[in-house]
Amino acid sequence: MRELKNITDDIFYVGVSDRDCRLFEGQYSVHGMCYNSYVIMDEKTAVMDTVDAHFVGEWLENVAAALGGGQPDYLIVQHMEPDHSAGIAELLHAYPDTTVVGNAKTFTMMEQFFGGEVAPRRLVVKDGETLTLGRHTLTFVFAPMVHWPEVMVTYDACDKALFSADGFGRFGTYTHEGDWAEEARRYYIGIVGKYGAQVQSLLKKASALDIKMILPLHGNPLTENLGYYIHLYDLWSSYTPEEPGVAVVYASVYGNTREAAETLAAELSARGVTVALHDLSVCDMAAAVTDAFRFDRLVLATPTYNAGVFPFMRTFIDALLERSYRARRVALIENGSWAPTACRVMRGMLEGAKDITYAENQLTIRSAVTEENRETIRRMADELAAPLAAE
Repeated sequence: MRELKNITDDIFYVGVSDRDCRLFEGQYSVHGMCYNSYVIMDEKTAVMDTVDAHFVGEWLENVAAALGGGQPDYLIVQHMEPDHSAGIAELLHAYPDTTVVGNAKTFTMMEQFFGGEVAPRRLVVKDGETLTLGRHTLTFVFAPMVHWPEVMVTYDACDKALFSADGFGRFGTYTHEGDWAEEARRYYIGIVGKYGAQVQSLLKKASALDIKMILPLHGNPLTENLGYYIHLYDLWSSYTPEEPGVAVVYASVYGNTREAAETLAAELSARGVTVALHDLSVCDMAAAVTDAFRFDRLVLATPTYNAGVFPFMRTFIDALLERSYRARRVALIENGSWAPTACRVMRGMLEGAKDITYAENQLTIRSAVTEENRETIRRMADELAAPLAAE
């Protein structure tokens, strides 16, 4: 018999880990992923979500072990993204008397993904409605656009557990022991970051609940120091810088723009400023985007390329705008041997971002870095370091 992972006396973990996954959603570099599912055992039993299609067989074995020969009364679908919903039909084939619980948009998407009436026995719930299993009363809290329109989270009043869908998730396997914030920050900003206002709305609803644990669909259960995790989500979703520092993000063809970026990073570090340096040609783009949100200042350095900016820099700025980048100080560095236009182009692109202030010192390099350029870099470093000095 499979060893069951108890979250509480009544809540069992039945999810799976993909230890071989190296690229999540076709773009995020990871060292494994987990797809979480839970079973609540009571007078009536409820399965919370399913898993990715590649692991449905393993998941069904976990569910059967938790049920101990019994039948699930309910399958609660909080999120219809395929990595959490791929096992719906298989569960209903194994347990045809199961009632599927979701909202109206859940069932619309279910039919779009699987065709026809996948769930003949269904319970359509509204925001704030409850379902009693026995001792456990579940309250469904709608969370539209966190990060799909059908998303809802579920609060269990008995164990004071919030089943948070993709909220509070992170990259990595279920047993990943690295720093939670490192992978959760990259996950949040990459996948959910555009929808800060909707996350703020959900946090407001959650603040009225007595939550003792958070059970996400990715990553490990959060059972201690919940204030820490909620505080970070509040910062991230309000686009507030998490800490003072400078993300220096650059692209370079022949090394001259790289030299300017590295020189500035060294000057900032010498002034006691925390610096994250990213070469867009070789770095993890998602990590660079994350640091742009993490810190309160950003430096963009790129050669002029086809009268614009280097392609990786354009992709990077587009990624910032897609995630509602705002409220930061930005410094610009351009390189151009005959017609430098990159600073103007970058400022034009960033017109789509709110509350951006620009450093007075802007650097234009004409091919190679000169001593005059180095003096401008020193002045730029002084200017960018000034907020830390003021604190």
